[in-house]
Amino acid sequence: MKDLFSDHSKQYAQFRPTYPRELFDFIYSHVHTFNIAWDSGTGNGQSAYVLSKTFKKVWATDISAQQIEEAPQAENIFYSVGGERTTFEDHSIDLITVAQAIHWFNLPDFYKEVNRVSKVDSLLAVWGYGLLSIDSVIDPLIQNFYKNVVGEYWDKERKFIDEHYITIQFPFKEIETPEFNFSFDWTIDQLEGYLNTWSAVRKYIKAINRNPVTEFTQQVKPHWKQNKMKVTFPLFLRLGQVNPQ
Repeated sequence: MKDLFSDHSKQYAQFRPTYPRELFDFIYSHVHTFNIAWDSGTGNGQSAYVLSKTFKKVWATDISAQQIEEAPQAENIFYSVGGERTTFEDHSIDLITVAQAIHWFNLPDFYKEVNRVSKVDSLLAVWGYGLLSIDSVIDPLIQNFYKNVVGEYWDKERKFIDEHYITIQFPFKEIETPEFNFSFDWTIDQLEGYLNTWSAVRKYIKAINRNPVTEFTQQVKPHWKQNKMKVTFPLFLRLGQVNPQ
């Protein structure tokens, strides 16, 4: 599992978008019992905190101690630093979630662990979100920045996000899922903060010693129509039944 986010964990916690309630409601509609959930690749604990409102216990793991330090706390969330393998009890978990992270995993190791720790008929839910859109004027600028400015600095795993996880190995009894999207009213400073969390931007800065987001923000400013503009992300989900009866 790659760790590309420890060095800017505070920005990640501040500027990464939060997931819509509709996503969790759909997942929960297929869950049988709500005792223990495992949020793998929890990052700053965003999903773990939502899960803690419904499950009795939430195990939340990530390889980045710095990310976990930024995570919200709750009495029933138990954070630990770790990757695909755990010390959880066999067949003890009702729901396993991976938010915007499975493309970094060693999938054979992770799926072996999923089968070990999952109860019969438990669920694995993996989701991610793609490139944001704003309007017909700004979107081409975003596309150009994404593909032509920082494009060569994306890790090869980024293609799984672009393909909406359709091509990722998923050896479970799959449940059909709807399309989701989620939107926010952002200032241009929030957009700038979000773009600065991109792993490709961080690699660009290290290689070139210049932040490309600064120039991009100046390009966008003349087209920013009001203090806040609607920013929309496509959200995709794969949901699978583990160890089905």
